[in-house]
Amino acid sequence: MKTVVKENANGGKGQVVVKYILDDNELNAKCKMFAEVTIAPGCSLGYHEHHGESETYYIIKGQGEYDDNGTKRPVTVGDKTFTPDGCGHGIANTGDEDLVFMALIQLD
Repeated sequence: MKTVVKENANGGKGQVVVKYILDDNELNAKCKMFAEVTIAPGCSLGYHEHHGESETYYIIKGQGEYDDNGTKRPVTVGDKTFTPDGCGHGIANTGDEDLVFMALIQLD
């Protein structure tokens, strides 16, 4: 599994750590990404849009604020988000521990 540290990802604050669970061969041209994402306290993944794909987050640790196409809402362990093709999203860690979630990008 490959791990990448992204600085100011999509215009966000601080670092985002992405651990890619499946590689391109394992995704079998059906998905673009399946990964575990970790965002430290005070850091964020900036708002971005998806075109030709959709993305789901499943929160497994921590708490944050999710920007769902311009509407912000809190997220915590067990919450799921879904961003369809043509929409945008971002997420910030608002807690005092790492925010960890699974991210799945499906090709539409």
